[in-house]
This record gives sequence, structure tokens and C-alpha cells, in this order.
Amino acid sequence: MSESHPELEEEQAHVDHAYARLEASRKEAVRLKGMIEVGRGGTNQARWEREVFYENIANRLRDLDLGERSLCFGRIDQVEESGGGSYHIGRVAIAGEDQEPLIVDWRAPVAEGFYRATGADSHGLARRRHFISRGREVLGLEDEFFGEAAVSGRVVINGRELRGQGALVFALEENRTGRLGDIIGTIQAEQDEIIRSGMQGVLIVQGGPGTGKTVVALHRAAYLLYTHRFPLEGQGVLAVGPNRLFLGYIEQVLPSLGEAGVEMAVLADLVQKVRVQGRDAQQTARIKGDLRMAKVIRKALRDRQRPLRADLVVGMGVRKIRVPAAETEAIIKEARRRYRTHNAARKFVAAALYEAIAEHHPDGSNSEIVQEQLGHTTEVREALLWMWPTLSPSQLVHDLYGSLGLLASAGQWLSSDEQQALYREWQPEKDASSVIWSVDDVPVLDEAYEVLGPRKKSDDDVRTYGHIVVDEAQDLSPMQLRMLTRRSLNGSMTIVGDIAQSTGAWAHQDWQEILDHLPDKREPRRSELTVGYRIPGPSMALATRILRHAAPNLKPPVSVRTEGDEPRFVDTNQTHLDAAPESRLLRSVIDVSVEESEATGAGNVAVVCPRSLYEPLIAAFAEAGVPVGRAPRDGLDHAITIVPVNMVKGLEVDVAIVLEPAAILDEEPQPARSLYVACTRATKRLVIAYGRELPEMLTDQST
Repeated sequence: MSESHPELEEEQAHVDHAYARLEASRKEAVRLKGMIEVGRGGTNQARWEREVFYENIANRLRDLDLGERSLCFGRIDQVEESGGGSYHIGRVAIAGEDQEPLIVDWRAPVAEGFYRATGADSHGLARRRHFISRGREVLGLEDEFFGEAAVSGRVVINGRELRGQGALVFALEENRTGRLGDIIGTIQAEQDEIIRSGMQGVLIVQGGPGTGKTVVALHRAAYLLYTHRFPLEGQGVLAVGPNRLFLGYIEQVLPSLGEAGVEMAVLADLVQKVRVQGRDAQQTARIKGDLRMAKVIRKALRDRQRPLRADLVVGMGVRKIRVPAAETEAIIKEARRRYRTHNAARKFVAAALYEAIAEHHPDGSNSEIVQEQLGHTTEVREALLWMWPTLSPSQLVHDLYGSLGLLASAGQWLSSDEQQALYREWQPEKDASSVIWSVDDVPVLDEAYEVLGPRKKSDDDVRTYGHIVVDEAQDLSPMQLRMLTRRSLNGSMTIVGDIAQSTGAWAHQDWQEILDHLPDKREPRRSELTVGYRIPGPSMALATRILRHAAPNLKPPVSVRTEGDEPRFVDTNQTHLDAAPESRLLRSVIDVSVEESEATGAGNVAVVCPRSLYEPLIAAFAEAGVPVGRAPRDGLDHAITIVPVNMVKGLEVDVAIVLEPAAILDEEPQPARSLYVACTRATKRLVIAYGRELPEMLTDQST
């Protein structure tokens, strides 16, 4: 790369021309949008056509809004045998006045060579050029030649050539913004293979920290929508993240790629009308994630489908009508046989009961008259409530958890200790709709909705999607995976994660444990990202020592960034000697945080702490008058953010200060894996601050 490249001005002129055409296209779209505002006149067909046209123009306007992102990031020159064309590669397709392409969309087939060409397989290219850009300004050019014009010095890592090294390093060394950025201009060959892999079936992507697995998964979603616009635009694409902090962190990636058609959600968003907050204790979370809970829910519902215990006696006029309890048992059996979901059968049960009453009327009657006269009586309403109540998922599960008797009956697959772990005191005055559920309750509620069905026509059915992307999938329980499988229309899924970072109550040891609960319509495919781009070599060397304890069967990614600052160790016992040990620890961390924040300038600093120190840290920073962000409430928008270790997975920051590793090991269900996650978040510097003795895995160079 050189700023004095002889073609720099020429390429800048081409980019300027493309931006001018981009603005012209935007103005034309605005003009057309103003011309087709849907009015009241015309036929329904005409209005529908205008609405479709309007939506298409609105989508185009969205695509053309790049903000501060660079439009163009590369160029390819083909050999004569491949057409001899020259194409500039960018975020969106832009045509010139003659309709010839000025910029080719990065997802177009012709752009594949930009990401795939190597010395061994040039993909028909004579040259590949990378733009080093910031916004509209082209700062430099970097050329790679193939064939006879090729030059030596290609960088090969894990058997793969590293392409566009200058552009890649430039992107990696930029300060973090608190939001994940795209890698559209620096996608490497192993990443591109995953992005452009076929849509059918389940694709598992294993990737260590810093390998770009999250952005690869999001780029894949954008690519699939572009390549399979029909049918995916109608079927929908869903991207699922582990928590809202993570969703906020990645929310700009897809819009930056020109795609707003992907629904982003946490699992709680997929269940209607529930409030979700916090997690359960590990033992309880394990039970709620176990597939046995599906049987428990079905039995709990069956326990609410009951024949009357005594004959039903109702007054109709001067007559007393008696319906034997045995007849209600036949009604229950028939309802179970006829209907797949509980609430759908309620009308049948009511009609059958009215029919039974009519049949026992000594003077004869019909069910319509019986319903009109008796439908609102206490006796009939109580009978129907006993036999077949209309239930919401919240009502069914709230009642189940609130009764040891119901738990004992429905939980025959659980031990008494497990039943007790699910129990929570039932509050009769509390409406089930106001209950605050835990994250671990979500798949249980979803299972309840599966067997209950909607209570009324206005309730939404469970939506299915043409493709589902799941990030940080290594922690999902069987019940959560079952919930996602339920939403897959055709078994097409991209499952992304790192077994070494599996830290939750359902931490998995291998991907097969996860595949066992996913669609199996097609043979699953597996890919692995082996090259780490984010983490400097010295920090990765430290993390590798932890990995040998966390997941000894996994190989660490090979770091592109061999150079970098050595991890810094801060013994807080050596500072603020006038303070008590815990106060000394907190005050020292504040000092280090301010120091690192000033050193990194516009970058960001995360203090990754044990959960037990989160609130004390917040209070200490406030007392010291140092502004600080709180995750997950504030995202990573502050210069310094305090992040509990269980929330930091998937994030990246300029500087990570890992506080009290010994406490992390003491408190987390997967101790070594949690520490591994904490120590692999920093793109520039890693700081270990400790008051207790350092764990051996951080100090033993031989491990």
C-alpha cells in the first residue's frame, strides 16, 4: 500500500463519480416516492400495485443510505480468457449514465474472485486491488497480481493466503466504536466460503475468538437474501442472539450491508405477551432446559383436561337436569382425539356438554336453547372451567410452578428435588400475565403455546422462517434448540459459536450434542474458522494457556496480528495501601481504567468483572466521579463500560481489564471457559487486575 500509488487520483475520481451517481439515484427514488403516495381513489388492485411499488422504492432508498461507510473497497481485473473485464466492488450496485456498472454489489457472482482468488487459483483474475478508505476518501491502494505478473511475499496462515493484508491491518487497528462493524472489504477466503455456502440444511460454524464468526454469519444472512431473494423475502430470515446487549452491539452490521429484511431477536422476543428478566440458578436452569420439560408440560395440560368428579345438576325452568359424570369423561376423550391443540377444542367441549344436557332434558330440548339459557350460569361455567379451561402459556406454567401437587403429578419424570427447584409460591391475587419470567422459562412457555394453541383468532401463530442464523449457539439448552427448530420452515439454519466459550448451565462438549436437537432433513455441514484477526498475538498466547484448561481438545486460532502489547498484570495490593483490601481493589481498577482510556483515545475500555463485584464497581466509579457505562443498559457507548463476565461473550473492545480472575473461577459454572472468554475481548490491550492470588493457568508458561 502506498499513498503515492500512480493510480490513486484516477481511482478517487471513479469513487467520486460513483458517489455522484449514488446521490442521483437517491434523488430519483425520492422523486418517484413522492409521485406514488397511495390515495383513496382507484381500484383495490391499483392501490395494491402502488403500495408494492412504494415499498420497493423505500427499500431502494434504504439501500442507498450509506451514512459514513465507504461505498467502494476494491477492484478486480480479469484475464482475457475470463472476459478481460474490470469491476469495482462495493456495498451496493451503482450504474453510470449509460447503465454500465460503476460499482458491482459484493454479493454478485462476478465479485466472488475478489474474496476467493489465491496464488494457486486465481479465479480468472490478473489483479486484485484493495482500497484503503475512510468514508469517501481513498487513502491508499494495495495491489495483488496473479499469473505471470504475480510477485512473491504472499502471507499464508493455516495453509490459506491472507488477502489484502494492508487493508485488513488498517481495519483491525481502527478504534472500536461500541458497535460491531462489517468486514465487507476484508473478507478472507475461508470466511467467504462460509458466507456463500449453499442455503439448504444446517451449517455449523465453529470459530475461536477473533475469527469473525459473528460478522461472517451476518454477511451470510445478507448474501442469502440477495441470492435467494425469492423465496426468502417472503419466508423471512431470523437472526438470534444471546442477549439484548449483544443485539445492540451487532445491530448496524446488516443495515451497513444494505439489508433490513432480517429480523433480529433474542429467544424471549419469539414468545407472545411475556415479560422476561434475569436467569435462574444453574440447577433450575438445567431442569428447564431439559427435554423432559416437554413431557412435563404435556402432562400438566392433560391434568387440566378432566371429567367431572360428580354428576352435573342444573336447573332449566322448573326442571332439574342431571348429566352423569361418566358422560363428561367420554367428551374429554373425544376432544383429545379430534384436536391437536387444547384451546382449539374448547368450543367442541362446550358444545358437547350442551348437547348432553339437552339429551337429558325430560321434555326434550336442543343444544342451542340449552346454551342460550344455561351458558352463563355458575354451574355450567364452573363445569367447563374444570373440564377444559381456556389457557394461556403463562397461566398453565404459572399454575404448574405454584403447586407442589401439580408438579408431582406432571413431573413424574423429575426427581422430588427437581420438582422442588421448579416450585415458587403461587400468588392468587397475581394475574399470570403480569408474571416476570426468566430467560430459562422462555422455551417452557413456548412448549406450552405449542400444545395450547391460540386462545382467540387474533392471537398470532408461531412464525416460521426460511433461514435462521443463531449466534453463540454453544450455550443453548435442548429445549431452546427445540424452540428454534419449531420455527424453521425447511431446516435451513446457520449455527455459529465456539465450544470453548460454552459457559452456561447447558455448556456443551461438542457440536453433535447440539445437532441432535436441530432439523435433520439434510445431512448437516460443518465449517471451522481457524484464523484469528482481532486479538494480538501476545494476548492470544495468554488465552491459549487458559484454553488448554477450558477445552483441551480444541486448537486455538492462529493470530494474524503476531505483534502487539504484552498483557499487563496489575497487583492491586501494591496501590492505595491506606485502604481496606476490597476498597483497594476497586480504587486501583478505577485508576487503571482512566489511564487506559486516556491512552486509547477515542477507543473504548471494558472492565470485565465477576458478577459479585458488578454493583460495588458501579458504586465505586460513581463515588470517584468517573463516568462509566453499565452493561447491558448502556451498551458499549461509553469510554469505560463495566461488563459482568457472563455478559461479555461476543463483544470486542479496544482494552479489556479483567478483574479478579480467581473470583471469576470461583463464581462461574464453567470457570476456565468464562476466564477464556474474558481474556479474548481486547483488540489492543489486555489488563489483568487482581488482589487475590493469580490462577496458575495465567502464570504457568509451561501449560
